[in-house]
Amino acid sequence: METRNVRKEKSGVVTSNKMQSTIVVAVDRKVKHPKYGKFMHKTSSFMAHDEKNECQIGDTVRIMETRPMSKNKRWRLVEIIERAK
Repeated sequence: METRNVRKEKSGVVTSNKMQSTIVVAVDRKVKHPKYGKFMHKTSSFMAHDEKNECQIGDTVRIMETRPMSKNKRWRLVEIIERAK
């Protein structure tokens, strides 16, 4: 019997909740510059499925990889880690 692959998880900050049951999450990571060796911040944004429309802009959330739900949406909301102040 085959075992399923472990799904990727990322955490980031909600930058937009204007769409219906969709949020945009900005995930920040540090990348070492290939030539100069300095660590730089790189930001990627992911569209995630928010079933109950419960996220607000500025919330810190955890998202998980899932099947494609639309053209750009391949992630879903797992939990809200911290509410925006």
